[in-house]
Amino acid sequence: MRRAKGKGLTSAVKPLFFSQNWHFVKAFLRLFFRLLYHQFAFAYDVVALAVSFNRWNDWVREVLPFIEGKRILELGHGPGHLQRLLRRDGWLAIGIDESAQMGRLARRNTSGNARLTRALAQRLPFPNESFDTIVSTFPSEYIFDPRTVAEARRCLPPGGKLIVLPVAFPKNRYLDWLYKVTGERPAESVEVFQERARKPFEDAGFSTTIKIVELPSSQLIVILAEKGSE
Repeated sequence: MRRAKGKGLTSAVKPLFFSQNWHFVKAFLRLFFRLLYHQFAFAYDVVALAVSFNRWNDWVREVLPFIEGKRILELGHGPGHLQRLLRRDGWLAIGIDESAQMGRLARRNTSGNARLTRALAQRLPFPNESFDTIVSTFPSEYIFDPRTVAEARRCLPPGGKLIVLPVAFPKNRYLDWLYKVTGERPAESVEVFQERARKPFEDAGFSTTIKIVELPSSQLIVILAEKGSE
């Protein structure tokens, strides 16, 4: 049977379509990110620029206005681009990453000047209240792990902030194509993501705000989670 031109999946078909494919997609993305962060870390910047339509580094810079205090921890420093910006602007920054390959790449990109540690976000090797702000840009799913969120909260003082830039939505023809396939408009996707993204942080006791950063070619979601008084 021919599908009507320009129509997305029907409301009856969409849940079935996504439920059947979601586990496969998650498994594929988990493998993709593992390879990208480890064996193929050398290709990270090329892939990042390609999927962001050459906007990746511009997106990363957008977290800087939200950072407060002097002591900054970056979760998942990757190739070290944010570390370079933090040091340039005078912050006392430390970066952690689980990937040894990313550590080597970041040291090269920061001329060996960054303070980098190999560690898991779920087990941070720092004392309580060590940082004023903790930041993470485009992390994989570990950022929503309750252990990660709890560790971030432990390492922040009352009033300290956890800033997460988890996703960007480019404004271009590919989103039009996605709507035709799924029937989901970008605005609907943003609203659904906001609700899901907020929960792990609120469950851990953070006061959580979602900021939408509008850029000419894209829309960024920034999670601002503030630790209240004990």
